Amino acid sequence: MVVEAHRHCAICGKPIPMSESFCSDQCQEQFQLKQKQVAKQRKILYALIAVFVVVWLAFMFLR
Repeated sequence: MVVEAHRHCAICGKPIPMSESFCSDQCQEQFQLKQKQVAKQRKILYALIAVFVVVWLAFMFLR
């Protein structure tokens, strides 16, 4: 018993041909939505870090 070379959908895990990344347009849309959410969370994190650094510097130099 030989299994054809394949990969799995990044969202649902279904087997798909090697030339594809997702099994359906719905899975591709879910992946893109998740990527946008991660990018938004990363920007918020960087903004919070910048705010904390500015506040810390203000306390250090304005005392």
